[in-house]
Amino acid sequence: MFKKYLLVFVCGYCLPVAAADKYLIDSEHTFSNFEYKHWGLSLQRGRFDKNSGSIELDMDNKTGSLQIAIEADSINTGSDTFNNILRSENFFNAAKYPKISFLSNRLIFNEDKLVQVEGDLTIKDVTRKVTVDITHFECRFMILYLKRACGANGNTKILRSDYGVGRYVPFVSDEVTLSFSVEAIKD
Repeated sequence: MFKKYLLVFVCGYCLPVAAADKYLIDSEHTFSNFEYKHWGLSLQRGRFDKNSGSIELDMDNKTGSLQIAIEADSINTGSDTFNNILRSENFFNAAKYPKISFLSNRLIFNEDKLVQVEGDLTIKDVTRKVTVDITHFECRFMILYLKRACGANGNTKILRSDYGVGRYVPFVSDEVTLSFSVEAIKD
């Protein structure tokens, strides 16, 4: 009983803990990109145009979380024919698996700079751990929104066969580089 009262007494003098700030993904300035080697001839690129989600960020404690949802049918390679092939059952099967998601479980900081995000990437109901290396991270007040905003760029490498999207391996590279350009506005 003494310990209980001592704990209450000590905590009565604790400083309030800062809450994490919540940011909503700006879908007009957020893109998920991919690149792969096509039949050994060239490096091909594409992106997913529809991204949503949120970020919680506690800069004082260097913690937070990130959740991004990507609409699989928003794939954009610059070719309607190729987009439809990638949306089909042979690749993303966007009708059956409409969302690709990333949910962080750890943000890694070097002083005030976010340098890595660890989390779970889910494609076609297959979830694997990935580490996204952050190449740029910045937060500041944005006059355009009259609110604070954060932006980041990062990338990771995956094997598409790990997610059931491995058609034409090894002719089309199994390894894919995923890159993210994210901007989020404080809620």
